[in-house]
Amino acid sequence: MKKRVIVSWSSGKDSTLSICRLLESEQYEVVGLYTTYVNGEVPFQATPLEIVKAQAHSIGLPLVLIELDEVFPPNEIYQSAVIDGIRQSGLDIEAVAFGDMFCNGIEAYRRSYIEPQGWECVFPLLGESSQLLAKEIIQRGIVTRLTTVDTTQLSGDFLGRWFDASLLSDLPEGCDPCGEDGEFHTLVTSAPCFRYSLEVKVSGVDRNGRFHHLRYQQYGVSV
Repeated sequence: MKKRVIVSWSSGKDSTLSICRLLESEQYEVVGLYTTYVNGEVPFQATPLEIVKAQAHSIGLPLVLIELDEVFPPNEIYQSAVIDGIRQSGLDIEAVAFGDMFCNGIEAYRRSYIEPQGWECVFPLLGESSQLLAKEIIQRGIVTRLTTVDTTQLSGDFLGRWFDASLLSDLPEGCDPCGEDGEFHTLVTSAPCFRYSLEVKVSGVDRNGRFHHLRYQQYGVSV
């Protein structure tokens, strides 16, 4: 019997690659997604909830939305919100999956509040080469673009660029190919696990402050 797993969904490439791998797994059955949000959008990506809902609909999985009061709430508040949100969703799960790549203590942190609930913690990408994962994202046909850039680590000129071989070759030395040091975040509009692509129109760029974000006018679907 496959274990029923819910995936932490950020709207970006890492969680998408995690889903693609889990759907191919003989160990797990993906039964849902969950997303934490603040003020109607996903933190860091700044993805509006309507686009997140459209992604989940395209994947064909139920989406659990968990509201937070702030981007960085105290750990106990964040953990309780995630646990309560999953439990109250009505989904029967046995595991929770995360798209983390780096072995930097995040695995132990996730396990510290997930495993006491009787759920397994699953990390489909953890510890693998960022360079190889970046190439896999492209080779699998995951279509994604840089929707947020931390300008203390990467030029704001990279904002809005598609995540492709050209981008990887242009990233400066020291920049992680998957942005795992927080250099950038992404929004996926098409992937093998999507039943149809999303067409997202950018209305402008928010360049106020350290983090630069794309802003969206509207979106549709492309069959």
